[in-house]
Amino acid sequence: PASRRGELAGERDRLIWLKGRGVACPEVINWQEEQEGACLVITAIPGVPAADLSGADLLKAWPSMGQQLGAVHSLSVDQCPFERRLSRMFGRAVDVVSRNAVNPDFLPDEDKSTPQLDLLARVERELPVRLDQERTDMVVCHGDPCMPNFMVDPKTLQCTGLIDLGRLGTADRYADLALMIANAEENWAAPDEAERAFAVLFNVLGIEAPDRERLAFYLRLDPLTWG
Repeated sequence: PASRRGELAGERDRLIWLKGRGVACPEVINWQEEQEGACLVITAIPGVPAADLSGADLLKAWPSMGQQLGAVHSLSVDQCPFERRLSRMFGRAVDVVSRNAVNPDFLPDEDKSTPQLDLLARVERELPVRLDQERTDMVVCHGDPCMPNFMVDPKTLQCTGLIDLGRLGTADRYADLALMIANAEENWAAPDEAERAFAVLFNVLGIEAPDRERLAFYLRLDPLTWG
């Protein structure tokens, strides 16, 4: 539809930029734009969404998923023309909250009854320290690394690529890590699987001391940016 034309064009531009940069993702085949809307035709990434895997199978696929995300994070920040830095995402949250448009389905149960302005204020209090961290640890982020956006070969349980890259841009790597970890929670059969996955992900990415408070901050911010 016409209302999503800009969003779709953004994904097109990101996929064109990613081509040949070592990231397994769709390639643009065709783009058509008319008054009533636009159509983006892309290649398919083989496999099934990681969201469809059992906890045991997801754990086997998890290292290769971390590697695929790491390939995005290793891209040159200076060469990336797209950004979704914290200042921009907070501005987006301000807009969503000002319209009372936060989707309650994206909020954790403990926040569903909290006024949206209070949720925004909680995030704002942490902004100075998080902006400092972003300046020293900025990478090219996927932007929405949830389980449906990792494709996995159901036989080998190796990640075959990433999809839905319309939010790709430079940001704190923890913005990606928080979403990936939190979105996988529904797949795990037991808490020990979640803890193993947490350790594996940070090991694959070479991060020796995971910052759980920083992860929690981005999980508080993200639901406020959709709407």
